[in-house]
Amino acid sequence: MLKLNDISLTFNEGTPDEKQAIQRINLELKPGEFVTVIGSNGAGKSTLMNVISGSLMPDVGEVLIAEKDVTTLPEFRRSAYIGRVFQDPMAGTAPTMTIEENLAMAYSRTKKRSLRLGVTKQRRSSFKEDLATLNLGLEDRLNAKVGLLSGGERQALSLLMATFTNPNILLLDEHTAALDPSRAALITELTQKVVADHGLTTLMVTHNMQQALDLGTRLIMMDKGQIILDIEGDKKQNLTIEDLLKEFQRIRGEQFENDRAVLG
Repeated sequence: MLKLNDISLTFNEGTPDEKQAIQRINLELKPGEFVTVIGSNGAGKSTLMNVISGSLMPDVGEVLIAEKDVTTLPEFRRSAYIGRVFQDPMAGTAPTMTIEENLAMAYSRTKKRSLRLGVTKQRRSSFKEDLATLNLGLEDRLNAKVGLLSGGERQALSLLMATFTNPNILLLDEHTAALDPSRAALITELTQKVVADHGLTTLMVTHNMQQALDLGTRLIMMDKGQIILDIEGDKKQNLTIEDLLKEFQRIRGEQFENDRAVLG
């Protein structure tokens, strides 16, 4: 479903600030796979997401989604294949528009433009059914401005909107990091449900090692722009945080005073 072939990207090339953000990344996600990505700050996690989404172009390499080469497609054209939820609850939605208007905009994102009403009676009924699955009472607040919702409510709405186009790939970029623990737990639970219900191929970046272990079918660890660990199946299910820390130390060949801080 997603294939990255020999992707590399360097920032500020040829200057004193040169940084090799991504180094020869090769990665393939099969349909329905749910992959969590962990790594220290600056490991290249968000850069990788931005390369996949099209907000950054690689220096070399190919990005293929559903066997289509999208490497040179700009972000707005690539959005037909991708759903994305950001870390900032304020991103991904239009705060001055109502819940209903945001949903209509997400629904029509890949549809041919017309002069028909954005929200029909039938579509409004469908929106209510979709919102009811979140169990947050948002189905009764269709005319509420999104900017008035809590962070957790906005992330739940963003998660729902990201599925409206039946994307080939769902990108979750630390989408629970800015929430308080109770709201983060809610969004984590909703994430599991949404991904399972829609059978979505998902790539999720997180700083929470326990979350990375609990969610998904496969775990990837990044460091210095490279994938240094790739674990799936039963081996992933039996992993602990201590196992991850030991593996990080073994691969890096270094000792850290606080490994949890380095990875988290």
